[in-house]
Amino acid sequence: MPETLYPDKWVGSPVRTLGLMIRPTASCSLSNNALSLGCPTQIFAVMTKRIFILIVGAVCMLTLSGIPAALSQDTLDTGKGPLVITPIKHGSLMVEFNGKIIHVDPVLRMGDYETMPKADILLITHHHGDHFDLNAIDMLSKPDTKLVATHKCMENAEGLKGLVMGNGDSRTVAGIPIRAVPAYNIKHKRDNGQPYHPKGEGNGYILEMGEKIYVAGDTENIPEMKRLEDIDVAFLPMNLPYTMSPEMAAKAALTVRPEILYPYHFGKSETSRLVDLLKDHPEIEIRIRDMGF
Repeated sequence: MPETLYPDKWVGSPVRTLGLMIRPTASCSLSNNALSLGCPTQIFAVMTKRIFILIVGAVCMLTLSGIPAALSQDTLDTGKGPLVITPIKHGSLMVEFNGKIIHVDPVLRMGDYETMPKADILLITHHHGDHFDLNAIDMLSKPDTKLVATHKCMENAEGLKGLVMGNGDSRTVAGIPIRAVPAYNIKHKRDNGQPYHPKGEGNGYILEMGEKIYVAGDTENIPEMKRLEDIDVAFLPMNLPYTMSPEMAAKAALTVRPEILYPYHFGKSETSRLVDLLKDHPEIEIRIRDMGF
């Protein structure tokens, strides 16, 4: 994925029109140049001086929670209530526990956020535009939403209010214990010698919600992972040159040793390679979801 697509201060949303005038029925909605499928829809295409009428009947059910049916959801029985994990795309995911909704790195181009529930907690790992989108933050916020982000995010968004967390900080936010941990590059660097993700700028997060969830953020297999204990679910990134190769991700998994591993943020990387590298470790359950981009 070209780094130029995601400048440090990119926070805009995609253009909503592509020469189409779309007239949905009452229960339909539009988002990110795409029609959310939830009902029959009439689509009128306007091209120069001619009008072509295209009638499309599309019936696609939404889940009762408002999550598009195309997205997979995994429910874990924690003993303290169900933990529902919704991988969305790339670095974006949603977690629900005991009535609390946590959105991690929501970006409008990654999903149909107009159909999703608003956040109790918005968790931002770092300031790059494929993780930090002010329009998504605005769309998912309600009066009591708690935003957790890095110092760099706040520096790049004047007037944004939220809780700043740095590496090593621990807070309880909306009843959820959250710890920020390091996320950075050691090996992979830009042409000027600067790491794609310098140490101290980005966070991974550990959330305690019946299970202990580790969302690694944009990182390589760094030494600090050796300090992580009792991780139940891990999201580990895997796309070169910005994060890890499958080999590096496998080493990270064997260091963290989660019960369930979700490779995410994997671009065009071969997830099958990661599965093969960990085939002799059945204690780590690998769940492949559509988290490429």
